[in-house]
Amino acid sequence: MACLAQLKQDIKHIETTFPKTHERFRIMGASVDEISCRFVGKNGEKLDLNAHITETYPHTAPIWCAESEDPSGSLTAAIEQMCDTEEDGYFLIQQIKILLSALCQMHDVPLPEEMKVLDLGGVSNDNEDMSSESSEEEMEDQDDVEDDLHYEMMEDAGEHKAKEEFDGIENDDLVTLQKLKQIQRQDYLKGSVSGSVPATDRLMKELREIYRSDSYKNGIYSVELVNDSLYEWNVKLLKVDPDSPLHNDLVAYKKKEGKDYILLNFTYRDSFPYEPPFVRVIHPVITGGYVLNGGAICMELLTKQGWSSAYSLESVIFQISATIVKGKARIKFDAPKSQYSLAKAQQSFKSLVQIHEKNGWFTPPKEDG
Repeated sequence: MACLAQLKQDIKHIETTFPKTHERFRIMGASVDEISCRFVGKNGEKLDLNAHITETYPHTAPIWCAESEDPSGSLTAAIEQMCDTEEDGYFLIQQIKILLSALCQMHDVPLPEEMKVLDLGGVSNDNEDMSSESSEEEMEDQDDVEDDLHYEMMEDAGEHKAKEEFDGIENDDLVTLQKLKQIQRQDYLKGSVSGSVPATDRLMKELREIYRSDSYKNGIYSVELVNDSLYEWNVKLLKVDPDSPLHNDLVAYKKKEGKDYILLNFTYRDSFPYEPPFVRVIHPVITGGYVLNGGAICMELLTKQGWSSAYSLESVIFQISATIVKGKARIKFDAPKSQYSLAKAQQSFKSLVQIHEKNGWFTPPKEDG
């Protein structure tokens, strides 16, 4: 109870110090479970991030996640600084001070004057006299009803946000998202976090949007995580143009192999979404369709040159599907199953990129799509 009371007091102090109208740093929403913050840069750019307060707080630090795209990497660097603190730096006010100091330095802006005020509302020192403690307890008792009402409203807002976040997602997919969050929290507590904050946040967002998608729900394609990893997906192209030869091949493929889809593998690096995923075909073996010998796909969009962080992963899936069909892909029924492999795909894609860096990319006529 003492920790919760202190947390509530700290949150109230931070909200008062940095309201939503502050020119540099704003607390956009707060509850005992989550704090939403916004940093405003020198040129007015807005960087949003959230802190998830764990059940073991303050023995473990809040878990910070970037909510905005972060081309400069300043949010990531600031979050890393907060993660590097000792246990006495896990308290929310200390974390906010580290965050704000780091961001102001990286964006070359002065620290807000209100930083000095934060020290006045931090964790109580053991050397404080009894009269001060008594005064604080009396103030807490007087504000108890108002304070509880305030945080009930904040918690309700947090629940509403969570409901919006998962609205329109089927139960099985909700289970996957919750499992991912649990894995991320456990990894954080163990100090064995994999990936990067921007990549993890973006992939979670993309996965939520895919789970909401009508195309996903209607069986145009499916997504499965490989070994529960957010950084590797198996994507099945379940439906292609019914007038294409590839569609007829898939019908025959089902009779022969019991599978009527094209299986793609997407792998993501820490640099995602600023660099594209690596995509390859796992099966069936395909001739044409811009599919290379190792299973990699010849598309400028999948290279650093042609990639944009603005692309959604669903749009990438559709682009790949359309490219394979327009390239007159056919299934090679007599091909050995060992023809495709990750190593072969990586090598053929590397060679492809080197060739196109020298000679450029061919743009087909509009009538060819």
